Amino acid sequence: MQGPNNSVDGSLLERFRREVWNKVPHVEEKSGKIVNATPLKDITADVKECAKSVFGMDLADKNMQVFGKFDSSLLAGSIKVRPAVQIIHDAIATGKLKSGQTIFEATSGNFGIALGQATNLGLDVVALVSRKLQEGVFEELKSGRTRIVNLDMDICPAPGMKGNANLMMAKATASNVRAQLTELGFDPAVFDKSRPEIEAVLAEQDIINLAKLLARIYNCFCPEQYDNELNTEAHRTVTAPEMDQQLAEKGHSLGEFSIVCTFGTGGTSGGLSRYVAENYGKKSLHVIFPPGNQDVAGIRTKSKASGLKFYEPDRYAGQHEVDFAQAKRLLKFFVDKKYDMGESSALALYAAMQMANFGGGGKFIVIIADGIQKYRKALTEVQDRKGRLEVQLQEAAANMGNYNKVVWIHTMYTPRKEGIELIAKALGVDESMISVPTAGEVEELLMTQQIPKKLDEKLGGPDAKPLLVCMMGNTSLRVAQVLKQKGIGAESLTGGINALSQGKGKQISELVKMATE
Repeated sequence: MQGPNNSVDGSLLERFRREVWNKVPHVEEKSGKIVNATPLKDITADVKECAKSVFGMDLADKNMQVFGKFDSSLLAGSIKVRPAVQIIHDAIATGKLKSGQTIFEATSGNFGIALGQATNLGLDVVALVSRKLQEGVFEELKSGRTRIVNLDMDICPAPGMKGNANLMMAKATASNVRAQLTELGFDPAVFDKSRPEIEAVLAEQDIINLAKLLARIYNCFCPEQYDNELNTEAHRTVTAPEMDQQLAEKGHSLGEFSIVCTFGTGGTSGGLSRYVAENYGKKSLHVIFPPGNQDVAGIRTKSKASGLKFYEPDRYAGQHEVDFAQAKRLLKFFVDKKYDMGESSALALYAAMQMANFGGGGKFIVIIADGIQKYRKALTEVQDRKGRLEVQLQEAAANMGNYNKVVWIHTMYTPRKEGIELIAKALGVDESMISVPTAGEVEELLMTQQIPKKLDEKLGGPDAKPLLVCMMGNTSLRVAQVLKQKGIGAESLTGGINALSQGKGKQISELVKMATE
């Protein structure tokens, strides 16, 4: 795999402009106007109807107006195509990226899906993702030609974020990454030369910098979306003036509105807030987060945003933590009305509804960052205890009678005697209730999506209700998802044995060991 040199691949640049650039919003050179704008729809009436019928909230007399900016209509289906196109265009135009090269990037879904457009031009894309990705997002990533490296850890924690990450886990994860890269055709000898550096990054669970490191050692290209200024510039120079242009046609200006969006990398909030400050001398950007105990596809909690380059609270008019459980009810209402809206967008729109209710009205533009398709299955799941996939320790311990077994689930580690004792004590059960399948059986389940016979016996059969426990809560969650498809109502213990060890002052290495089968 050859690295970039200073010459520009003119043929690739021309194809990119013709097949990608010309199909997305951009500034037309001759007119200076934004072309290929995405829809800006007045959804005020439906917001008021939703407030009344779903939440019993009367907004009829509120002086309010709500526009939705529907980037779900974009090529690749999300707002992330805007910075992806800007970054890849710049890389080709400056000679950093050429035909036949590979792009490495860490992604929670949409940016990786957007990068998939580059595979149509003869570029190779490798996405570093977590198994904790929502199933629909994972499937959409796989459906293209993007190649995937699975990581059994949370995706993209903030750089420098400290925790009790254990070097033993980092070593095992590094082996997993090495094996997957080798299968994709990358030279393992190159990996081995940088293994100490790779393990150090993995010990911090810093997948952002892992992508940069792999791109560097294999002489490939990394978009560096979390640090690349073009991430914000795409929204400052295109998205914001595009909305202003559309509002002018309706007799308004962007300066009249509060803008509401969620936080993924910070590119959208950064670019929009800069534009409003430069053109209207004010702050109007409201950034919406889910609470720390909720997981919403593709976006961060406030604590995980802190420390990222584009998290800039001084530029915001407000930051708000909003309950996603309530936003799901709004999501169903708007999807039933045929709006193409995803989970994070529903959270932002629900926040705008609440701001209008408690603030006596107002004018809002809500960024509809992506569509429903990836999340449709999750939306239609029953939202009662039967359909749930995760459970907190306190609730699990209080309701152990609901489970037939406690099952250790991991592809690399098996619990020591001390680990089994800790799990049993934390849950208030006898150690005999804990079952430990082999790592190979778990790996086979995840690879084939079929339950091996021996594992089925350890789970308790088709009528079982096992509580699954793994290292960090991620492998067990993925297994719970697979089992649910097979009609088995398993639940994953949030945080896994790692959470139990922190509470007892134990090191992970005291509780688990590498599996040998």
